[in-house]
Amino acid sequence: MPRTFEEECDFLERITPTKFRIKKGFVPNMNVEGRFYVNKALETLMFDELKQSSLTPGNTGFLPAVRQIANVAALPGIIGHSIGLPDVHSGYGFSIGNIAAFDVNDKNSVISPGGVGFDINCGVRLIRTNLTEKDVRPVKEELAQSLFDHIPVGVGSRGVIPMGANDLIECLEMGMDWTLREGYSWAEDKEHCEEYGRMLQADASKVSTRAKKRGLPQLGTLGAGNHYAEVQVVDEIFDKHAAAKMGIDEIGQVVVMLHCGSRGLGHQVATDALVEMEKAMARDGIVINDRQLACARIQSNEGQDYLKAMAAAANFAWVNRSCMTFCVRQAFSRVFNMSADDLDLAVIYDVSHNVAKMEEHLIDGRPRQLCVHRKGATRAFPAHHPLIPVDYQLTGQPVLIGGSMGTCSYVLTGTEKGMVETFGTTCHGAGRALSRAKSRRNISFQEVLGDLEKKGISIRVASPKLVTEEAPESYKNVTDVVDTCHEAGISRKAVKLRPIAVIKG
Repeated sequence: MPRTFEEECDFLERITPTKFRIKKGFVPNMNVEGRFYVNKALETLMFDELKQSSLTPGNTGFLPAVRQIANVAALPGIIGHSIGLPDVHSGYGFSIGNIAAFDVNDKNSVISPGGVGFDINCGVRLIRTNLTEKDVRPVKEELAQSLFDHIPVGVGSRGVIPMGANDLIECLEMGMDWTLREGYSWAEDKEHCEEYGRMLQADASKVSTRAKKRGLPQLGTLGAGNHYAEVQVVDEIFDKHAAAKMGIDEIGQVVVMLHCGSRGLGHQVATDALVEMEKAMARDGIVINDRQLACARIQSNEGQDYLKAMAAAANFAWVNRSCMTFCVRQAFSRVFNMSADDLDLAVIYDVSHNVAKMEEHLIDGRPRQLCVHRKGATRAFPAHHPLIPVDYQLTGQPVLIGGSMGTCSYVLTGTEKGMVETFGTTCHGAGRALSRAKSRRNISFQEVLGDLEKKGISIRVASPKLVTEEAPESYKNVTDVVDTCHEAGISRKAVKLRPIAVIKG
C-alpha cells in the first residue's frame, strides 16, 4: 500500500537549519541514512516534488530526489550517508547532486554508472585574463562572435583539432599529457586541473568501438544542452586572499568559464556498462530498489572494466576542455591582437562533477580507501590536502559553480568540515527546477534572448529553440544553492562572477 505524503514526511527530520536526515525505512533495505542540504526556498522545492510524486504514484518519470537519495542508501557497501546537495534534482538512478562512497575493502561494495552519469567528467574550467570590463565592452560583440567561430558548438558539431584513431587512443590514456605534448596546453594548465588532467587507470581497450566512433569527431566541441562558454566579470570578492592566489585581483576583471564533458563517447561508455552490469547483478544476486541503479561489485571484472573505461572517458573530457581552451586563447588573441600569454589567459582550475574516484578518507578516525561517486557534485578538498596544487595549499581547492544561463556563477573553496561531512564535496551548479519538456512548454526562446539583451549579455547560439531549456526560470537560484553550502560549512564563498557574453549549442 503506497504511503501518503504525510506518512513519508515522518521519515524526514531536520537536524540543522540547512540539513535534513532521511531515516532508515523510508525505502526498503537502507544500509545507511540519507542526508540532504537545503535552505527554506530549496526545501519547498524538494518537498513539493515528493508531494507531487505521492499524488501521482503511476508517474513513469524519474523518482523524486528524496527517494533517489534513499534508494542509493540501500546499495551494498555504502558507507557514511547517501548525501544530497542543495542543487539536487532527479536524475537517472542517482539524483544529480548526490554523493555516495563505498568501502573498497568490502567485497560487497559496488560501483554504479548511475552514480557518475552519462556525461562522464562533465566539468568546469575557469580561465583568467588581465583584461577588465572596460577593455572588453567596446569589442564584446566581436569577441562573442570570435569565440563562436573558434569553438564548434551544437548537436552534431565536429572538432577542429586534427585527430586520427591512434590519436584518440592516446587521448583516452594520456589525458592532458597528450594536449601538452601536441602543444594545445600550457604546462601550468595541467598543474591547475583535478587529477592533473589524467586518470592513470584509464584503459582505451575497455572503451567500445562504438564509443570511440562517437567521440572521434567531437573532440574540442562544446555540444548542446547546459554546456556553455561564458565571458564573465568579477562582481564581488568574498575572500581576498583566496582570490589573489587564483590571480583574481579586482572587481571588473574578465574571466572565461567553460562547461562541457565527454560528449557522445562518455554517454556510450555509460550505456555499454549498464548492459553488462545488469548481467552481473543477476549472476551475483545483487538486489537494488531501482533498476536504474544497475551496478557491479567494485572488484568484479565488470566493475574494473567500467572503472578503466570511465577513467578513459574522463581523460577525453579533460582533453576536450583543453582543446577548447586552445580555441579560447586563439579567439582572444585575434580580437585583442595580443598573445594569449600577454593577455594572461591562464587556467585558474578545472573541476569534474560527474566521476567516481578512489580516495582515502577518515572513517571513525581511521583512513579508509573509498570509491566516491560524485554525480552533479564537485570535489572540494581543504587547505593542506596533498592532492591540490601548491598554489592553493593555504586556501583550499578552488570549486567552480556555474549558474544558469544569464545568471551569476561562483568560485568557492573547500573546507575541513566538508571533508568530514560530505567526503570533501560540495554543489556543482544551480540544479534544475523544471524538466526540459516543461521549460519548452512554458518559456519562449524570444523572451529568454530578450531578457539577456536587456541585461547587456551578448549571446551566440547554434539552436535558439534549445535556449528555452536553459532559461534561468528552469533552474534553482544558484545563490540559494551556494549560500546553503557556505552556511552549512561544506565550502566557502570566494568570488562571485556575472556573465557579459554567452556561447551555447
